[in-house]
Amino acid sequence: MLIGEVARRSGVSARMLRHYDRLGLVRPTSRSSTGYREYAPEDVRRLFHVESLRSLGLSLHDVGRALDDPSFAASGLVDELAARAEERIARDTDLLTRLRRIGDPRPEDWEDVLGTVALLGDLQSVSAGKRQAAALSSAGDRPIPADALAEAVLREPAPNVAGALRWALARTGGDALVALREGLNSSDPKIRRRAVDTIVEIRHPDATDVLRETLVHDDEQVRRVAALELGARGVADAVATLIEMVFEGTNDVDAADALGMMGSADAIVAALMDGPRDAPSRMRVTQALASIPGQAASRALQGLTRDTERSIALTAEYILGRRE
Repeated sequence: MLIGEVARRSGVSARMLRHYDRLGLVRPTSRSSTGYREYAPEDVRRLFHVESLRSLGLSLHDVGRALDDPSFAASGLVDELAARAEERIARDTDLLTRLRRIGDPRPEDWEDVLGTVALLGDLQSVSAGKRQAAALSSAGDRPIPADALAEAVLREPAPNVAGALRWALARTGGDALVALREGLNSSDPKIRRRAVDTIVEIRHPDATDVLRETLVHDDEQVRRVAALELGARGVADAVATLIEMVFEGTNDVDAADALGMMGSADAIVAALMDGPRDAPSRMRVTQALASIPGQAASRALQGLTRDTERSIALTAEYILGRRE
């Protein structure tokens, strides 16, 4: 079979067949009396093997090794090809995500498109200054999509950049809550903390709902951050966690302030007075009662003025004096 017919039947150009011949990949078994290359059936079979291996992403050098080197390890090559494919898929996925994000705000012209691309790129810069500038720029004419900001804040280690990102996200309303909720379920405690710290700055009813769900989170620190914010928003579901924080002495002053924001509540006072009876716990309860308005708190403090621990009794008397 002459080179022209091989090219026609295989789909491999005559020019490439000559290149394969020069490299020694596919050499015709013989030549005609006029000097034309003649391919035997086994040559054609080898040609199809070469094309099959190339379709997997092998270089011509590796194709030659795979076909001719008895010591060539196919398994190692397959692993390498799989890794390359994963990298390519990751790059393509990142490109697809960027394109979709650019399309969300419906840019009017290419200037808007390029500006958004630049901001998305700056969010992943190694420079903290560039990341911060991109976050602050999102409030301008080219807003960055909320999910991109959410992903950025979840991975951001620099406090000042994270603050700028949280500020930008607070302006988006509830658009970023899906990504932030995923962050709450991360296996990395740092990401979980970044997620809840961001959600507490979003003043949207959906954010309040997410925080309410977080009160039963497995991460104790996440639960407490959510409870403090919910208390400030007057959400009664946070009371149990806030009282527990007072008892344990974990951010007990902040927890007491949050309880106080809920107004006069006999149930809150009763729960505080029904806590642990050791002296440190009683002192924290006494101090917490200072933040809670109403007669129930005053009556509880009056009782504490007779506490056997003198420092507690004196603290209760002082607080009562200021209330009066």
